[in-house]
Amino acid sequence: MQQHLTLLELNNKIKATLNEQLSPTYWVVAEISDLKGSPKGHAYLELVEKTGNYISAKIRANIWAYSYRSIANRFQSMTGQSLQNGMKVLAMVNIQFHEIYGLSLNIQEIDPNFTIGERARKKQEVIEKLTKAGLMDMNKQYPLPTVPQNVAIISSSTAAGFGDFIDQLKNNKLNYAVNWQLFPAVMQGNEAVDSILHALAQIAQSPTPFQLVAIIRGGGAQLDMDCYDDYELGKAIAQFRLPVITGIGHERDECIADLVAHTKVKTPTAVAEFILSGFRDFEDKLNLHLKRIERSVSYLLQKEHKAIRDIEHLLISLFKNKLFQSSDRLVNYQRKINSESLNFIKLHYSSLENLSGRVKRQSKTLVKNEISLLTNLEKDINRLNPHFFLKRGYTRSEIDGTPIITRPAEAGDKMITYTLNQIIESHIVSIEKNER
Repeated sequence: MQQHLTLLELNNKIKATLNEQLSPTYWVVAEISDLKGSPKGHAYLELVEKTGNYISAKIRANIWAYSYRSIANRFQSMTGQSLQNGMKVLAMVNIQFHEIYGLSLNIQEIDPNFTIGERARKKQEVIEKLTKAGLMDMNKQYPLPTVPQNVAIISSSTAAGFGDFIDQLKNNKLNYAVNWQLFPAVMQGNEAVDSILHALAQIAQSPTPFQLVAIIRGGGAQLDMDCYDDYELGKAIAQFRLPVITGIGHERDECIADLVAHTKVKTPTAVAEFILSGFRDFEDKLNLHLKRIERSVSYLLQKEHKAIRDIEHLLISLFKNKLFQSSDRLVNYQRKINSESLNFIKLHYSSLENLSGRVKRQSKTLVKNEISLLTNLEKDINRLNPHFFLKRGYTRSEIDGTPIITRPAEAGDKMITYTLNQIIESHIVSIEKNER
């Protein structure tokens, strides 16, 4: 059987080797990241080193409470700033190896003369560059929609923060409906900047009429948030044509993305609550206006109802007065009509008698004249009757029912001739012209 060690024995060997081979303390240049305090006064942090934008080294560190108070106060008094994430510091550290918790550094001193770290300096440079370009408050100029119903979300589909955000939107107690669309992106690490920029470009080109953009990320180490201090990302957020809300899931520091966004909240859940608060505010205002309208309508109805009653009473009174006046006037008119009618009849009675006699005489003369005219017309009509001509010895001839006066006769035609007492049928043998 091969010789072996237990894990505890191996860790003890590592610890003993480190204690034997390494000096008790070292002065180390590193950047502070993910600095946290504890209720007992200890400080927990990470020390990192970067090559360009990439992390080349990282280790856990702590400052015990009895040292942290004096180190922090001395650093504050000499630099005018408190220890914070992003500062590059020169620290005297003691290397510790624990059988369970592994390798870490205990910081015993920090040299305040080693000024602000490169990370904070770069962030300040980005802020100054954005300020000089007039971009810091550009996105804040866009008004927030009263009721943002179409929201574009930039997040990782697998992030817990995204799930919390959607759960908050869907399960709100007042059942507000928010239409949302996820534009997936890498939300931390070296690929985050390009991924978020790509998502913003997709939103700008989308046919959906979005009213708001939410950039959300749930938790993670402070170190993972370096991407949100990038100049190009800050510029893109500032210049975006819709209000941008950030909920990047941190509580201690503001990143560049927070500073240039329209509104910054702490967590994805807080972003959802912020959106829903717009609905509540709108509903409250709407209910307030509805109550005002109800009161106004009720007042106007009461006022108009009273006015209608007053008009009704006035009309009844006026109608009665007019009725009495009209009744008296009608009685007077009736008397006057009766009197004037009798006078008119008496005045025109004799004229009517004279007219009646004249009409009778003229009627007789007219009838006599019309009878004479009709008698003469009868004589004229009788003279035009064909029978009248036949009695005088004339005849009438037809070919095929047509008088020969209108139809030229031809040899071979059958001709019918009418006399007073006979109808003669003949066939035309020949025709000679009458020269007369």
